[in-house]
Amino acid sequence: MNATQAPGAPATNTGQAFGTRGYRNYVLYSLMILYTMNFIDRILIGVVAQPIIEEFRLQDWQFGLLSGFGFALMYTVMGIPIARLAERMNRVRIIAASVILWSLMTALCGIAGSFLALLVFRIGVGIGEAGLTPAANSIISDYFPPRSRARAIAIYTMGITLGGVLANAFGGPITEMFSWREAFLVLGIPGVIFGLIFLFTVQEPPRGYADPPTASTPVKASISDTIRELSAKRSFWINMAAAALVAFVGYGVSNFQVAFFQRVHEMSISEVTLQIAVPLGLAASFGAFMAGYLTEKLSGRFPNSVAWLPGFMLIASVPLYWIGFTTNNIPFALIVLIGAAILHYSYLGAQYTICQGVASPRSRATAVALFLFVVNLIGYGCGPLALGILSDILMSANLEASQFAGELTSQLCKGKPEDLIASLGAPQARACLTASGEGLRWAMIAMSGIFMLAGALYLYICKTLQQDLVAKMN
Repeated sequence: MNATQAPGAPATNTGQAFGTRGYRNYVLYSLMILYTMNFIDRILIGVVAQPIIEEFRLQDWQFGLLSGFGFALMYTVMGIPIARLAERMNRVRIIAASVILWSLMTALCGIAGSFLALLVFRIGVGIGEAGLTPAANSIISDYFPPRSRARAIAIYTMGITLGGVLANAFGGPITEMFSWREAFLVLGIPGVIFGLIFLFTVQEPPRGYADPPTASTPVKASISDTIRELSAKRSFWINMAAAALVAFVGYGVSNFQVAFFQRVHEMSISEVTLQIAVPLGLAASFGAFMAGYLTEKLSGRFPNSVAWLPGFMLIASVPLYWIGFTTNNIPFALIVLIGAAILHYSYLGAQYTICQGVASPRSRATAVALFLFVVNLIGYGCGPLALGILSDILMSANLEASQFAGELTSQLCKGKPEDLIASLGAPQARACLTASGEGLRWAMIAMSGIFMLAGALYLYICKTLQQDLVAKMN
C-alpha cells in the first residue's frame, strides 16, 4: 500500500477498524517508531547536557533555554498551522516531510560552533517535529474504533519513553567514545530513511472511518470552529492543564537527569545513561503501556478509568521521586526512581485519549495541536528553563553558605572539573562542584512536588468526562 489515496476520500463512519489487522499494526508501530525517533532527537540534548554546558560554559538557565524554550517555541507555534494542513491534506505526506526535516536539523546540531548556532538548529528540530503528533493522532483515530484507541494511542506514545531509552543507550557511549557532536550526527541521519519508508508504505485512511455511524460526518472546520466546539468541553481544558503541569516537571527533570547523576554521584556519562537512564526509560515505557492496557480492560466497567488511573498514579509518584533524589545510595535510588517512572508516565496515553475523545472527527488534529501548543509551551518551553533558573539560584545560595562566600560565583564555577582545578585550585573547585550538584538536586525535588496538583486535576476530570466524550470508550 502507499500514500496515494485522495485526501478528500469520503468518510463512511463504519465504526469498524480500517484495513487488515496486520496492516493496522504495521501502521501503528510505524508511527510509534517515528515518535521514538522524534524523542531520540528531542531528548539527545539532555543526554549530552553536561558536556555542552562545560564546553560553552553555560549557566543552567541558558541550557534550559537551549534544550527547552528554544525548541518548544517554534514547535508550538508551527503545530497549529501544520495541523490545519493535516485536516485538509494527505497526512502521510505531512508526517514524512516532518520526519526528514527534523532529522536533518538534528544532524546539523553536531556541527554547531557556538551556543547561538546550536540554538538555531534546535529551533529547526522543533519546526520539523511539530508535524508528527497531530497528524498521527488523527490517522490512529481513523484506523482504530473508539474501544481500541486507548491501547493504540498508548502504544504510539511508548515512542516517548523508548526514544529516551535509545537516546541514552547510544548517545551516552557515543559521546564518551567520541564527543557530543558525533552523537547528534549518528542519531539524526537515519530519520531521513525512515521518513521515506513511511511515505511509500502507509495508506491515508478515510476521515472518520472508524467512528460509529451515529457520529457526525467530518467537514472542514476553522480554528475558531474548533475552539467554539471545545469551549463547552471542560474535560478538554482540565486535561490540558494537568498534562501541562506533568510536562513542566517531566521535561525539566529529564533534561537535567543525566547531568544530575554526573554532578551529584560523579558518574561518567556512559555509566549514567546505561545504568540509570536506560532502565528508567524502559520503566516509563512499561508504565505508559500498562496504563493503556488497564484503561482498555477497565473502561467497560469504569468509564472514567482513563482519568482516575493516571490521577492516583501521579500523586503516588511524588514521595518516590523525593526519596530517589535525596538518597546517596545509587542502586537504591535506581529502584525507587523506576517505581516513580512507572507511575509518572501513566498519563501519556490518557492525555491524548481524552483530548481526541472529546473532539469531533473534523476537529481532532486541530484539537491535538491546540492541546500540544499549550502543553509544550508550558511544559517543554518553561519546564527546563524554570528548573535551570531554580538550580542556579540554589547553587548561588550554596556558594554563599560555603567558606568561599564572596569569592566564588556561579559563572566562575562553570567549566570542566579539570579546568576549574587549574584556574581556581582544588578546594574552590570542589566547592563549585558541590554547590552545582546540590543546587540541581533540590531544584529537581521541588519541581517533582507539582505532580500532586496534576494528579488532582486528572481526578477532577471524572466529573465531566462522560458528558464531554464524542464516542464513549465502553
